[in-house]
Formats: sequence, structure tokens, C-alpha cells
Amino acid sequence: MPELPEVETVRRTLEPIVQGKTIKDLNIHYSGIIKEPSDTKAFQHLILNQTFQKIGRLGKFLLFYLDDNVLVSHLRMEGKYGVYEQDEPIDKHTHVVFTLSDGKELRYRDVRKFGTMHLKTLDNLFKTAPLNKLGVEPFSEAFTVEHLYQKLQKTTRKIKPALLDQTIVTGLGNIYVDEALFWSHVHPERISHTISFDEAKQLHQSIKQVLQEAVERGGSSIRSYLNSLGEVGMFQLKLAVYGKEGEACKVCRSDIEKIKVGGRGTHFCPHCQPLGD
Repeated sequence: MPELPEVETVRRTLEPIVQGKTIKDLNIHYSGIIKEPSDTKAFQHLILNQTFQKIGRLGKFLLFYLDDNVLVSHLRMEGKYGVYEQDEPIDKHTHVVFTLSDGKELRYRDVRKFGTMHLKTLDNLFKTAPLNKLGVEPFSEAFTVEHLYQKLQKTTRKIKPALLDQTIVTGLGNIYVDEALFWSHVHPERISHTISFDEAKQLHQSIKQVLQEAVERGGSSIRSYLNSLGEVGMFQLKLAVYGKEGEACKVCRSDIEKIKVGGRGTHFCPHCQPLGD
């Protein structure tokens, strides 16, 4: 699933391509993507002749700001945006096609059909689902050591699923939680409220550093992730533990292990991240 760095990379590559372009036509080939309004004709009516003003992001959500509305898009597992010439063939996994005023098409492709689109007004954008319950952005001023520490103190869950909880910190997913925990020397099965303030400080720093470097490198090309220009991210070359089961830890040379934590495959170094520490 694309996480914050991948979604931010899509935002950065897509915005200069569509900014200032007007939606002249809209074809919906699979209505299940459209969540609000669920009536596809109403959705089409509201979005036609609207101009892309900018693209924002909150956590893993893309926010397409139009003249009167905001299109909230979640890529889920396999969602991708791309800009094409109109005469280029449309494959069976392309579900929504926006025809733009420059004659090109913005296409949404999703092999698994898990992605979602909500059309919101500015007034209810952050007051209603799916954005109203999201936690703070890791790059925002609100994401402080104190915020992270207090949130962790209030839960008896293991640290891995707690960090995956989008109401605590939004945008973190499996890859970057594993990486941040490794660089913080925190075992993924530690109970959250046992994390000390100093450990929370290191974890806070690691989360921001891992995400920032991943954004700078265009994300991680795990499975089929590509940005909106069809380019692969390069952060996977810097991964320390994720997907490294059985390989030597780059710090201590112990074997990286993989376990299940909260139902999620989890990678860690047993020497650098001792459970009892």
C-alpha cells in the first residue's frame, strides 16, 4: 500500500501537470470507486467544468482542490494516477477518466478496485469522514515529542499497531513503522505505555527522518508502486529491516527476523531491538 512518502511523491509529480486544467468530461467505468456522492451522475455533475487549483495531502489521502469542491482520493493497495494522450488505449483496470482542457486525460487505475473518491465542500472537508478522525501529520508542527509520548501513554497496545493507528499519527504504514522502530532501537512488540519519554523522543526523530528521506528519494518501490510519471522510488535501496528477513543487520550483522504483530508482517533486528530493553 502506498504510504505517506509515496502519496507525497504522487502529489508532487502530478500537481504541475494538472494544475490550472479544467475537467471537460468524466467517464466512470467502475462506480465502486465513487463513495460521495454515491450517485455517479451527481458526482459527474458536481465535478464537470471544475479547474484543478492545487493538490494537497493529508496522511495517505490526496486532496484535489477544485473551484468549488475538494476531491479526496485514497489509493489503497494498488491505486495509481497517470496522464495520457486521448488516443492511448485504456486498459481494463482503468476505472475513472478525467478529460482535461488541454486534451489529455487524467486516468485512475486500480487493479484491486480498493481505492476511494469523496467529493467534499471546503466547509465539511475536515469535519466528516474520511478525514475527520485522522491524527496529526508527521511533518506538521502539531507532531511533537509530547504529542507522541502522551498518545502512547494512553494505550496498552503493542507499539507497532499503535503507530499504524491513523488517529495517532496519520500516514505511517508497515514499511516506515518497521524502519522507524529499528532506528529507535524499539522492539515492535513493546507495550506502548512502557515507552519512556527519551525513547519517544528518539522515535519521534526517527519517524521524521525516515519519512523525509523516503520523500526525497521518491518513496519505496515495493510491489507495483510507481509515481504519476511512471517512475520508481528509490528508498527501497535504503531500507534497513523491511523485507530483509534472514539478511545481516547493517548495524550489528545479526539476522533480521520477521514475525506477525497485530496481524502484520513485521521486520526487526533482535539484537538492536531487544524486547526487554
